[in-house]
Amino acid sequence: MVDSGFAAELNSRQLSWRRIATLCIASGIPMPGICASLNYFDSYRTENLPANLTQAQRDFFGGHTYERTDKEGVFHTAWTDAHKDIGDINERKQGENVQK
Repeated sequence: MVDSGFAAELNSRQLSWRRIATLCIASGIPMPGICASLNYFDSYRTENLPANLTQAQRDFFGGHTYERTDKEGVFHTAWTDAHKDIGDINERKQGENVQK
């Protein structure tokens, strides 16, 4: 998709691509390759995606931290009292912001 010729071909045919995917979905015809490739195409050309739910789940289940678009830094939330036993987040993520 970084090749200008290939990108032009994809862009000129994306409405047909979407129409085929929509018709298949509406007809109950599984087309995982067509739909997955269209989703990849859309995610590739979008600067900011709503990954906040995925980031929150990763932080909730594993203390992975997350970034925010409204503030600089990396954050971790103590979602419940059980998350306070996750260890010393300051040692693991020194210099990052912890949300409570």
